Amino acid sequence: QVQLVESGGGLVQAGGSLRLSCAASGRTFSSYVMGWFRQAPGKEREFVAGIVCRLGRTRYADSVKDGFTISRDNAKNTVYLQMNSLKPEDTGVYYCAAVARGLGLVPITRQSYDYWGQGTQVTVSS
Repeated sequence: QVQLVESGGGLVQAGGSLRLSCAASGRTFSSYVMGWFRQAPGKEREFVAGIVCRLGRTRYADSVKDGFTISRDNAKNTVYLQMNSLKPEDTGVYYCAAVARGLGLVPITRQSYDYWGQGTQVTVSS
């Protein structure tokens, strides 16, 4: 079983920045694929960014690739999402997710992920 705990959400003005963190349990973090998803009110949960922890290979949704950066620290079992130039449409609950299998690519569908965190709220005011 893998437990994921997100932190770093909050309220920020448009154009500002936030950094989300997700700490994972387990001794094989470096073999995981970690992803960030978000869900706005009344909308489906959507893929934001992901990283293959063993390789550092990343993937981004088109809507965020110019402003967001995903990274990981394998020694700390932690994945980060640096969000710059935030817009009101980035508002939502951000979820960390893990694929606890040795994949070499980042999947973008919710069904591909085995474990989920509880989510952290990000609100961007205009």
